[in-house]
Amino acid sequence: MLNGKSILITGGTGSLGTALTKRIIKQYPDIKRLVIFSRDEQKQFQMANKFPPEKHPSIRFFIGDIRDFSRVKRALRDIDYVIHTAAMKHVPIAEYNPMECIKTNIIGAENLINACLEMGIRRVVALSTDKAAAPINLYGATKLTSDKLFIAANNIRGKDKTIFSVVRYGNVMGSNGSVIPFFIKKKEEGILPITDPNMTRFNISLNEGVEMVLNALENAWGGEILIPKIPSYRITDLANAIGPECEHPVIGIRSGEKIHEEMITSSDSFTTYDLGRYYVILPQHPVWDLNMYIKKFKAKKVDEGFSYNSGKNKNFLTVDELRMLIDKKIMNNES
Repeated sequence: MLNGKSILITGGTGSLGTALTKRIIKQYPDIKRLVIFSRDEQKQFQMANKFPPEKHPSIRFFIGDIRDFSRVKRALRDIDYVIHTAAMKHVPIAEYNPMECIKTNIIGAENLINACLEMGIRRVVALSTDKAAAPINLYGATKLTSDKLFIAANNIRGKDKTIFSVVRYGNVMGSNGSVIPFFIKKKEEGILPITDPNMTRFNISLNEGVEMVLNALENAWGGEILIPKIPSYRITDLANAIGPECEHPVIGIRSGEKIHEEMITSSDSFTTYDLGRYYVILPQHPVWDLNMYIKKFKAKKVDEGFSYNSGKNKNFLTVDELRMLIDKKIMNNES
């Protein structure tokens, strides 16, 4: 699919961008060009050391900000596919700096969409978040707006062939700033603070996230929000998996935080289909034939009122399963 093609990853120095880079250069050795677009020169320097040009001549590092339309447009020259992961995502920082969050997550999305349309990009996949479903904080609200922009872009493309789609999932297991590395660090102090004993979270690995993005890049028709079927875990089980001997005081949930993660609301159920491995929220007014889509992907309509959240999930990880996954991740990071 990607051999002979040129790809740009916005926010490409993040954990997903790095994982995508590893997968793409391994799976598609004849890729023409892979552009890592981000505004952090230090992270680009560090990533360039991991992927030195003498070994990976197809990789390019491009300093830029998605807020800067002209720079985005310049970066898209001769690009075929775009994967959009750039975002301002830390909830407390977004609440304290709301306009900065809006500029990056909304204006940046608009810049990218307009630049992709002008430059004739073939396919664009944007990364969403569970916080965009029924948002209760600014970050979630900006990502919901971003999702809507990418979906609507399929309606304004006219004769252009650009296909825009979205993938949605929660925090990746063990990613920077998430609860697992936080608990591992706090274990040394003998205290693992629990925000709420009823709290649950979805669990997705970095590899599963990469698979989703590549699936959408290859198979999207335009306007879909793709959602993975993944297990949940209870925050209390996670604490017992990491530090069963530690104290587990309940400290209360943080501002803008939900007890359960949600990726499909009951309001979304009217356009949600089961694809087997994934769920998909289809656009209310698709630019393609719905019956052909259903036939192609063997899509089955979910029941009206269906919702998908981590608390009502049928599949929960046990303490032992969590411990095995965490140990495996630590071993892989060390190797």
